[in-house]
Amino acid sequence: MAKAESTLKNMLLSLTFISLGASIALGYAYEYTKKPIEASNMARKLDAIRQVVPEFNNNPADDMFKLPSEEGDSLEVYPSKMDDKVNGYAIKSYSENGYAGTISLMVGFMPDGTISNISVLEQKETPGLGTKMAEPKFKDQFRDKNPSSFSLKVKKDGGQVDAISAATISSRAFSDAVSKAYNTFRKGELK
Repeated sequence: MAKAESTLKNMLLSLTFISLGASIALGYAYEYTKKPIEASNMARKLDAIRQVVPEFNNNPADDMFKLPSEEGDSLEVYPSKMDDKVNGYAIKSYSENGYAGTISLMVGFMPDGTISNISVLEQKETPGLGTKMAEPKFKDQFRDKNPSSFSLKVKKDGGQVDAISAATISSRAFSDAVSKAYNTFRKGELK
């Protein structure tokens, strides 16, 4: 086969066909992996919900609804039920004030507003410092506390939360995310 002449027209046609082929391949890969990724994300959420609320026999994902937060966005609320009676709420919350960006949490509340447990969904904090937020030593200090009488600020800021040593910014962001979840819970008048 003869070699094609190197002209602007031939180069543009070659680049167009290469780009079109790459686009089709990427589109196919996206469609092929879309459902497994969604299923994996939902399984992670359900696992986090199981960690933060009492035992339930409903599917909280089916009963999920959104409540507006004070910042103008909405937080996902997953009610847990035992025999059609609500025994807790899992609220997916976040804070963008982390040392390395956004921190996402699943915060569990009893119907009276008491925090039952917290699970860290996503964070990119400094390894060995800010990542300690996921350890029981830090996050368990929120367990069985009702934010109506427990100040969700670090002690440096006049609150009751023991900050992680050398990771005050991460501790503040964690507390901020929990506070956002509680304020949404209270504003939504969940019971």
